[in-house]
Amino acid sequence: MMNDNKLMRKAADNIRILAVSMVENAKSGHPGGAMGGADFINVLFSEYLIYDPKNPTWEGRDRFYLDPGHMSSMLYSVLTLQGKYTIEDLKNFRQWGSPTPGHPERNIERGIENTSGPLGQGHTYAVGAAIAEKFLEARLGHEVMQHKIYAYISDGGIQEEISQGAGRIAGLLGLNNLIMFYDANDVQLSTGCDVVMAEDTEMKYKAWGWNVITIDGNNIDQIRIALNTSLSEKKRPTLIIGKTVMAKGALQADGSSYEGNVKTHGAPLGRDAYINTVKNLGGNTENPFVIFPETRDIYARRHEELMYIVGKRHQEEEIWTKKNPIKAQQMKDWFTARSPFVDWSSIVQPANAATRTASANCLSVLAEQVPNMICSSADLCNSDKTDGFLKKTHNIQRGDFTGAFFQAGVSELTMTCVCIGMYLHGGVIPACGTFFVFSDYMKPAIRMAALMEVPIKFIWSHDAFRVGEDGPTHEPVEQEAQIRLMEKLQNHHGKDSMRVFRPADVHETTICWQMAMENMETPTALVLSRQTIDDLPEGNDYDGVRKGAYVIANSDKNFDVILLASGSEVSTLVAGADLLRKDNIKVRIVSVPSEGLFRRQSMEYQEKILPHNAKIFGLTAGLPVTLEGLVGKNGKVFGLCSFGYSAPYKVLNEKLGFTAENVYRQVKDFLS
Repeated sequence: MMNDNKLMRKAADNIRILAVSMVENAKSGHPGGAMGGADFINVLFSEYLIYDPKNPTWEGRDRFYLDPGHMSSMLYSVLTLQGKYTIEDLKNFRQWGSPTPGHPERNIERGIENTSGPLGQGHTYAVGAAIAEKFLEARLGHEVMQHKIYAYISDGGIQEEISQGAGRIAGLLGLNNLIMFYDANDVQLSTGCDVVMAEDTEMKYKAWGWNVITIDGNNIDQIRIALNTSLSEKKRPTLIIGKTVMAKGALQADGSSYEGNVKTHGAPLGRDAYINTVKNLGGNTENPFVIFPETRDIYARRHEELMYIVGKRHQEEEIWTKKNPIKAQQMKDWFTARSPFVDWSSIVQPANAATRTASANCLSVLAEQVPNMICSSADLCNSDKTDGFLKKTHNIQRGDFTGAFFQAGVSELTMTCVCIGMYLHGGVIPACGTFFVFSDYMKPAIRMAALMEVPIKFIWSHDAFRVGEDGPTHEPVEQEAQIRLMEKLQNHHGKDSMRVFRPADVHETTICWQMAMENMETPTALVLSRQTIDDLPEGNDYDGVRKGAYVIANSDKNFDVILLASGSEVSTLVAGADLLRKDNIKVRIVSVPSEGLFRRQSMEYQEKILPHNAKIFGLTAGLPVTLEGLVGKNGKVFGLCSFGYSAPYKVLNEKLGFTAENVYRQVKDFLS
């Protein structure tokens, strides 16, 4: 249904008034972009976006992903017109406890599909969501998966390097279910865009294989034509370049135009300019937080229209459910994000193997038993051993989404955001792998995954300096300390924001993968070795892994010292303990695959494993600070305080002191 253009312009101005008033009321925010984008957002939400007014979590809804989170006031305003926020919510913009924070935070019930803020990530989530929709359509059918993925991007998002990865992948895969609006107002926070970019964005996206349409982004008819063309596209994602006017309708204190001024990007207009702007847009300066009757009517009519559209879709879904009861149950399970059932008993790990090899064996089983799982790698699947998953499926590719392996290419940040987007869409469990040292590329997205409580599985191999001949560029040293900090950070629900596991042998790896698949509340990381590792002593009770830290088999009951480590270093401690026992020094050895999980145990359990008065020696291939919180003030940590070196890993073990003999010397010195 198309509305009268005069009424649509009035509704767009209504959004502008609400947005600029929110910023002015909060005394902070970004009014200009919200005002410029009001025409597009109004047309999309009042005439095109399909959702169920009675069920905001309906699996078949269109998704809208906002990239420039600083334009939150625009999104909150249009969602208020849908009835998902109140005027009071808008008045409390950016205030403590308000549902309208400065940058939107994921809340599907209120229409917020993604937490946005770091530019470039939001529209990359949309690419992941579009892949997820295609993946699910290939498994469930078009009757239940026929929706569109909309993304909104700004000049800043186009400039962020991640946009290249997103554009490349969407074009390569022919994601015709993806429609992205580029709000090209040529103004950014501190300058005009011409100071920092002169590229031909249209030609760039065409080169990636996109359908590109350039329009006046404030012209209602041109917006409709572009959206109609996008919806009929069969082979390509669409980029609508909307040439919009920053702060459209804004007037300065003296009554002159304030449009296109860089000052409107990131600050309130100022009292006199604000009053002039509200008047110019047809609002009441005494009571600007008002929904015009004409605007209310437009969205009420859309509500009724959607009830009819969605009603027909629900009828199609009911027919499909009766014909496909098994698929219907699968769909229900997948979208409720339940931990999948996996028969782990079928896994037989080889003795004394690398933990990346053990991970490959787990992934092989997951590929067969978890049909809604997608695994990815940044061009390293044969090294990070995610090819254990790939060997049981095939690559996702243009025109064929029956595969379950996503080849991301050399683009770790893009890969991570795409995988996050898969989960945000719903119905998919994503995992992605690369070398641990390259987790540095992924950090901004790791943080967002933790913030949004996305249970993505990170697979990081080549866990330490034992990468060897590749040298210091590829040898992680400080990375574990950095990522362990996320374990110490709690999310808004009082839980660890992330789980990090560094297993000590192949059998710990199996348990860690079990816990990763059981954890559907937060991200999980598995940090895995390249080199082989000796198995822990015979008779070891691996159930202790589930508590984050435990005493391994062959420890002495009445010990003189506790030897503590995670990952590769635990077996070195075992060998060192044998030398210490020759000097009649009794030893307890503790494996700590997850400090965060250990700290979630009762104080009684923590005291049982690491008594407060015990002498504790820690060994880590990373920075000593990695274990300092565990060994305590009176303990000692032997670790690395320098970057690595290029040499075979056994030579590095010797040169850097990661041998049984050096453990013996270090502990003897510590005890004396």
